[in-house]
Amino acid sequence: MPPVSFTTQPVHDFSPYPYDGDKWTAQHEKFVRCNGPTGAPAEDIRVFVGRPRNLPKPGFGSYDALGLADNLCFERETRLGQYGLVPAVDVKGEAIDWDGVNWGELQHQCRERNEGRFVVEGPPNRYLELANANSRDKADLDVDYAAMDPAAARPDIPKREPVRLNATVSTLQKNNAAKNGEPRTALLLRSYTGKTYGDNDKQTIRSLITELSLRTGGEYEVFLFLHVKDGIDIWESQEAYRHVIEKEVPKEFWNITVLWNAEKVGRTYPKLSPKALLVHNGQFSPVQIFMQEHREFDFVWNWELDSRTIGHHYDVLNKLAEFSRKQPRKGLWERNERFYIPSFHGDYDTEFREVVEQIYPRDSVWGAPYAPVVRAIGPKPPVSNPKEDDYQWGVGEEADLITLSPIFNPVNSNWILRNQVWGYRSREMAWGDLPRRASIITQMRLSRRLTDIMHVENLRGNHLASEMVAPTVAFIHGLKAVYAPMPVYFDLPWESAQLAKWFNGGPKGDSGSFGSAMGWGQEGRFQGSTWYFRAIPPQRLYNNWMGYEDTGIGGPQWETEHGRACLPAMILHPVKEAKPTEAGYSSDSKLPY
Repeated sequence: MPPVSFTTQPVHDFSPYPYDGDKWTAQHEKFVRCNGPTGAPAEDIRVFVGRPRNLPKPGFGSYDALGLADNLCFERETRLGQYGLVPAVDVKGEAIDWDGVNWGELQHQCRERNEGRFVVEGPPNRYLELANANSRDKADLDVDYAAMDPAAARPDIPKREPVRLNATVSTLQKNNAAKNGEPRTALLLRSYTGKTYGDNDKQTIRSLITELSLRTGGEYEVFLFLHVKDGIDIWESQEAYRHVIEKEVPKEFWNITVLWNAEKVGRTYPKLSPKALLVHNGQFSPVQIFMQEHREFDFVWNWELDSRTIGHHYDVLNKLAEFSRKQPRKGLWERNERFYIPSFHGDYDTEFREVVEQIYPRDSVWGAPYAPVVRAIGPKPPVSNPKEDDYQWGVGEEADLITLSPIFNPVNSNWILRNQVWGYRSREMAWGDLPRRASIITQMRLSRRLTDIMHVENLRGNHLASEMVAPTVAFIHGLKAVYAPMPVYFDLPWESAQLAKWFNGGPKGDSGSFGSAMGWGQEGRFQGSTWYFRAIPPQRLYNNWMGYEDTGIGGPQWETEHGRACLPAMILHPVKEAKPTEAGYSSDSKLPY
């Protein structure tokens, strides 16, 4: 491995993929490595071994619990260089023309080269029959939603069949012979009309596609999920649909872009209140529609364009999935509803479990809670009492929902959206009595099963605020949901007891209910964290990592003295497009070891 110019420290290739191992090869169809934009097989990124001096431990979350290495250090050039941060060349030694790269075609070719590994045509939505028969008393479903919400009366939206681009039957669909293929995951990168894509936006999208799709042989597929906001009729024709893409999206991403708008959501879910249809309240409705139209995907990530992963995308996402798969269902909802603070709670799989079990000796969630407005689709517990289970039920089961923040009880939390509930009413239960859960920041992974039943609930006219809809549907249907404790840093030296007091301030040491940090007027506690929608450090830290001055730190002169920023894996939010100083950044500074 050739050295880099800005440090004498050794740099290493980083490949977290399992495809070369004997165990994996013996249990799977052949893996074929795919070409990237250079015309050669997609390359791996490079990392340094070690940790930055004086880097504190994360306040929330744990590298150990997730199985993430905390002694690997990611620097901007070795992390993003091949994606355009520094000049990149193809196999002929010529500079890559990024506008000439067709990421959609590269992903398509990659799937075809690995066609034996995947089932392309997934099963139909088996829960559609519940849309009109999903209660113990069918009459309970005959609710006049317009009477409940006067704003629900609206003209009928004309029904039109959506135009599907590139709808030809592929070789994959014709020849795929696998019956039980590997699971596939769609990553929907949320964007909108009117957005300007900066260099760092493009580099981030290229890294997502390369690390998740091309290097996995199609295990993931990345889409730019574009919200069309200005009322253009994108369903009029294929030309109208394409015109919006070519106007709004950089050319290299044209063929990974999927459009959606409020009209399509309204046509699909005519029983929903107009308030529930607003994008702020209905962020997952178009995701559900996508999953109805793309049955080949077992999972879908709703991914924020203003988040940034310092670390390797596949490594981080795979570790989140592995952690969630290993989690037993016993005590899971109780562990989910509190920020995991290692310095306070101890080891996740032993001390933390025991503490939570002692707090809930009799009222632990065990299966679906009582909610007569739904017929739960999740599995029934293997034993009637959780005390009879030795943390075995659910181990090895894929999570239907993975969140990056606690899944808290919003009732009595004073969280501003806690009562944003539409429908979910029967003779036995008013909407206010609905058991519910929420998780702040909607960057989550959902299973096909979860999106299928969310689709059915919307068809019935049932809905909740965006932060509540996936956690609540998973909760009331008895599905497996997991808060994966991603490391979150703070810009102040919080003591562990202080973190527990101010962020798990609920009556049982949870993050919801009375005393919730998510409550109105309390969210300022998160301003100094690296993961919250109003946090300040993510942008500042990312700017410094990219070599730009921010708040008197970073930039060429600072790096000459202190070295470049090099950080362990973490996900930051929010991060807008980082902007360089006039002088750019230095290429001859040292790493901070």
